[in-house]
Amino acid sequence: MKITLEELRAWVAVVDTGSITAAAELLDQTSSGVSRALTRLEGKLQTNLLNRTTRRLALTEEGQIFLEHARQILASVEQAETHIAQRREMPSGKLRINAASPFMLHVIVPLVDEFRRRYPLIQLELNTDDVVIDLLEQQTDIAIRIGQLRDSTLHARLLGSTVSRLMASPGYVARFGDPQTAAELAQHTLIGFSASEVHNRWPVRHQQQDVLAIKPDLAASSGETIRQLVIAGQGIGRLSDFLTRKDRQEGKMVQVMINNTSEQRLPVHAVFYRNNALAARTLCFLDFLQEKIVEQGLL
Repeated sequence: MKITLEELRAWVAVVDTGSITAAAELLDQTSSGVSRALTRLEGKLQTNLLNRTTRRLALTEEGQIFLEHARQILASVEQAETHIAQRREMPSGKLRINAASPFMLHVIVPLVDEFRRRYPLIQLELNTDDVVIDLLEQQTDIAIRIGQLRDSTLHARLLGSTVSRLMASPGYVARFGDPQTAAELAQHTLIGFSASEVHNRWPVRHQQQDVLAIKPDLAASSGETIRQLVIAGQGIGRLSDFLTRKDRQEGKMVQVMINNTSEQRLPVHAVFYRNNALAARTLCFLDFLQEKIVEQGLL
């Protein structure tokens, strides 16, 4: 006989709650029904999953191994059910999204109107941080991360990648010129990040290398602040395409050192915790954001 989902759910509930009585309450079943399901499961597997005493239940070695597989099976079933439910029901509930302020302002915010019209029952909460946050501590459903991921406990969806370029205002270039070498660049006002050495490594070719570590003459903690300083003609900054696309189209910024910079492309991920199936509202936003990034060339 094959194992049923009912037996798996009963087994996992007993482990999670610590008793057959508590599992029965959780599943809205009788204690005898849960007990029979557990007995059938052990019979089909021909092994004991639990050591029963008068005071508590303890997993056997086989039980510990089987528990991990049981959880994976139930999570897969729940995920399939969520996908089907998403097609017939309107997703709802609060969705907390976190991103650095430049990405939030220039990529996500312009899409909010269409997303809310498409999913009117989802309540968006948009939070910005220019440092990496702990998703659980900040109660965040989705965070946008630019660059290589370091937290192996997170699940991630690659949204695309963005190129960073050296940018200046036309007025700045007209006044101070377009540097052609690393030595000439050092004579200019360089606008960098105050709290990130990684972002102060610019894609400049020099001494047979493709990266130049700069010391900013003017520093800021946010890419949006650097963008505003560049537009104001205060110096040269390294900025991602998603942040400068409209400015370049409107002639507010121009790329400098075109012939002496390498293409530096950074991955953009949406990251999230997933102990089981993702909520429909989370899936909706991930699919929507990826769709719009491709459709509109946002990265």
